[in-house]
Amino acid sequence: MAIQIKYDGGVYEIDGLLNSQNSESLRNQIETLINHSKGIVLSLTKVIDIDANSVKIIADLYNKAWINDTMFYIIGMKNKKVNTLFTALQLDEILL
Repeated sequence: MAIQIKYDGGVYEIDGLLNSQNSESLRNQIETLINHSKGIVLSLTKVIDIDANSVKIIADLYNKAWINDTMFYIIGMKNKKVNTLFTALQLDEILL
């Protein structure tokens, strides 16, 4: 299943299964936004499932945004699968 990225009201909403097959595509799209934006809000609340590789890519994007002085917020604490994996990888401090 492919992911869909919808932009609504200043939030980029990820919908679908986020895994190693499509996380590089997400990386490319978000890196472009980091380079051309002052701030990004990425919502993972509609993610059906996520793997560790995808979480690490999102954490890398978070760090790149921080280095580029770009605000980057990741919403997804209410999604149990997302929250569980971020917590297991000790990355829950970047999740809202």
